[in-house]
Amino acid sequence: MITVRNLSMVYRKTGETVVVFDNVNFSLDVGEFVIILGESGSGKTSLLNILGALDRPDAGEVLVEGVGDILKAKDKELSQYRNKVVGHVFQTFNLKPTYTARENVRVPLLFTRMDRGEQKDRVDAAIKAVGLWNRRSFKPIELSEGQCQRVAIARAIVNRPPILLADEPTGNLDPKTAENILELLIRLNSEKKMTLVMVTHDLNVLDYAHKVLVIEEGRIYEDGDRYWRTKGEKKTVGGEARG
Repeated sequence: MITVRNLSMVYRKTGETVVVFDNVNFSLDVGEFVIILGESGSGKTSLLNILGALDRPDAGEVLVEGVGDILKAKDKELSQYRNKVVGHVFQTFNLKPTYTARENVRVPLLFTRMDRGEQKDRVDAAIKAVGLWNRRSFKPIELSEGQCQRVAIARAIVNRPPILLADEPTGNLDPKTAENILELLIRLNSEKKMTLVMVTHDLNVLDYAHKVLVIEEGRIYEDGDRYWRTKGEKKTVGGEARG
């Protein structure tokens, strides 16, 4: 579904050059649950932003099935890609505080030609899918953090995109709530056949992933789980240890 070829990206800041990606290649299949691991600052969010057409590398190709190379797409095509092909789930929710849950979920549909009746049906289905029907008229300040993340997930899937990108979706949540959110994302991946690409520090999720990508020193290891397990007796990811 997604093929990345010869991806290169360099950050230049205060006279220092940092190689984020050094001519990397990998592919993601339809319906896969993919975990991205790496140390803080290794480029995990940058990779997710490139896949979501929110950031551009210095060189390479990002070929998406049915779309083509998004790095060569024009602004209008990119807008359609961001709206219809990918859904984004952020660590900080990014909800509009004056909107109800239903109004927040409806936002991506405002940029389509969908009639109001179909919009309502889509919003209602997305809210039910994340288990928030009884909170649909509540504003973010009236919801728990876990419920806010469920609203954000509903907003990400309301256009029924084939790709869901999640950047540390449980990073601000307590362990029990985090577990519930992960279960929800795994269920959406399984039931709706969405390709789920998630950046996380929660190593317990690895057992559920179809593929693990590890970013290290500008390289991406596509067989990341096996690579990670063979890196000595102990390895840390963002402060967490895995033996």
